[in-house]
Amino acid sequence: MKFIKFIFTLLSFLLFVCCTKQDKSKFIFVENLLKIDRSFETIELTKEFLKVEDLSTIGIRDNNSKEIQISQLVDIDGDGVMDQLLFQPKIAANSKVKFEIITVLKEERPISNEICYSRFVPERTDDYAWENDKVAFRVYGPTAQKMIEDNIPGGTLSSGVDAWLKRVEYPIINKWYKKHSDKTGTYHEDTGEGLDNFHVGVSRGVGGIAIKKDNSYYFSKNYSNWKTITTGPIRTSFYLDYEDWDAAGNSIQESRIISLDKGSNFSKFEISIEGTTTIAAGLTLHEKDGVVSGNNKNGWVSYWQPHADSELGTAIIASNEYFVDFEKYDVDAKDLSNAYANLNVIDNKVVYYAGFGWKKSNQFENQKEWESYLNDFSMRLKSPLIVQVSE
Repeated sequence: MKFIKFIFTLLSFLLFVCCTKQDKSKFIFVENLLKIDRSFETIELTKEFLKVEDLSTIGIRDNNSKEIQISQLVDIDGDGVMDQLLFQPKIAANSKVKFEIITVLKEERPISNEICYSRFVPERTDDYAWENDKVAFRVYGPTAQKMIEDNIPGGTLSSGVDAWLKRVEYPIINKWYKKHSDKTGTYHEDTGEGLDNFHVGVSRGVGGIAIKKDNSYYFSKNYSNWKTITTGPIRTSFYLDYEDWDAAGNSIQESRIISLDKGSNFSKFEISIEGTTTIAAGLTLHEKDGVVSGNNKNGWVSYWQPHADSELGTAIIASNEYFVDFEKYDVDAKDLSNAYANLNVIDNKVVYYAGFGWKKSNQFENQKEWESYLNDFSMRLKSPLIVQVSE
């Protein structure tokens, strides 16, 4: 009887230990080392970092408010398994916030609109367009290129990045393209949401790349293939491939992943490139009536210009490991004048951010406010939020 009682006690103890270990909470701590409050900065959590088998049932709960945070699951490689869990915490200056990792059902996740959106647009030749609550962009595909090469009206030959000047926080891409395809209006006129009156041509637009050889710049044609990676409340990202192109006798192989997060005026460009050790990311100078400025220490170049009945700022920003310097390239040929950020290629990769701020969107009143935003962005880039996991 004593032996049986001992076995029962032992099993009860082991069961208690197992349950205690299983029920033990896991937390992450997000720390802000800067003297400014921070929001709209995306934290990327992986299975490896959290030491979990599956992200699809994971939620993030603020340890103080007990509110479940808005999050987004991302399958980067398209294999059906979620690779990242994204969320955007609000962190006060010089502070650390504790979040609990919890198990959630799909219906328990907070509902949030798909603010960050992108898609292939076959009804407008073959644009690829993307947006968030601040800005919108598009690039041009192989059909548009072939139409130019075959002398068919309506095509576009450009690897520059077009800016769509929106001034509302809700999505406009589908609405504007529908007006175009239904012939019920045009996105070249502002009816209260903004418009596309940003000319790209063969310029670099807002962030297109080039390679400089003997004081001349060389660049690719249109993208050749695309793949949407994710859309959602926090981020949209997609993949673009380019046919090999020539830069003064050098064969260049290029592909890129572009992402745009909620609350940001800048798309992130992750360029994979072979055949060169440097690239230049450019900003079109349009009528050359604006001001080129830059800050090598903070890693940015900007162009602030009069634009129709308003004003517009465009910029390239990169971390110090990539950013070398900037220059103004001014020539007589149409659309070839650009402000360039000269960037290092490290292990066949370059990372930079390109975007804009339109005065009419009521985000930036003048050049000073725009450049203050650039310096703030650079400071955040240099001092990312610190994330630690603990049990």
